[in-house]
Amino acid sequence: MIIPPYLHLGDTIGIVAPARKISLEELQFSTNWLKSKGFQVVFAPNLFAEEHQFAGSDEIRQQSFQAMIDNPNVKAILSARGGYGSARIIDKIDFSHFHENPKWLCGYSDFTVFHSHLASQNISASLHSTMPISMNEETIDNCNALFDALIGKKMELSGHNHPYNQYGTSAGKIVGGNLSILYSMLGSPSDINTNGAILFLEDLDEYLYHIDRMIVALKRAGKFDHLAGLIIGGMSDMHDNTIPFGYSAEEIILKHCQEYDFPIAFNIPVGHGKDNKTLKLGVSSKLIVSSKGWTLKEL
Repeated sequence: MIIPPYLHLGDTIGIVAPARKISLEELQFSTNWLKSKGFQVVFAPNLFAEEHQFAGSDEIRQQSFQAMIDNPNVKAILSARGGYGSARIIDKIDFSHFHENPKWLCGYSDFTVFHSHLASQNISASLHSTMPISMNEETIDNCNALFDALIGKKMELSGHNHPYNQYGTSAGKIVGGNLSILYSMLGSPSDINTNGAILFLEDLDEYLYHIDRMIVALKRAGKFDHLAGLIIGGMSDMHDNTIPFGYSAEEIILKHCQEYDFPIAFNIPVGHGKDNKTLKLGVSSKLIVSSKGWTLKEL
């Protein structure tokens, strides 16, 4: 798997919209911030195209993304926002020459499609990170975490103990992202291989029974059988039915995974909340979970 070159001040970052549409106004803060950190910023062709909720037709979004992949001057690509739509174009993106012009692909939520595809095809490491649409709403620490990752600073996150944590130490490449997206990738060419990996999961705006359904599906697909570790980010704005499901999202995950002996860390600051740090996916890392708390650090 390729580890793309880290960026230097003056390098160019491209902004793409592979899913929901975006406006210039919504990019103003992030564009100014990236420039203030010493980068140049370019917009993908037809970035502001519209087709209903999408940033243009599937063909426009695919060609726009491909243009940034193929542009040798672009050293990293940031997804402007999430939404829905990346799965409609992933099979038409040509990564065959990516090794000649590797670059960091960055984003979260629907962008998990790309993270999962890069991992499943053993193409490249990527960054699960804040996106331009949300930079002005999240903490400045999230923005700085993306900057640090892009310039090659080693990733290290830590936090307090959680009552559901399972203690232990393990190492492996981090894979994963949004649970709903990973669930939708099962059986496809973008389905991740979790053997020996540290799996990261987060989600937003889901019903608790569906969290259960998705975790059961991952379990039946063998995604936990040879896992090195599990890290759970934000499970935000969960919903329940009139007749309660009976368990929180975290309790659902623990219930289905407590039979395994890999370490589990809950409530890591990554996901759809205001605290959304950057994870280097596809990069070997060490997970330590104990009664004193948890640490996740790049090796």
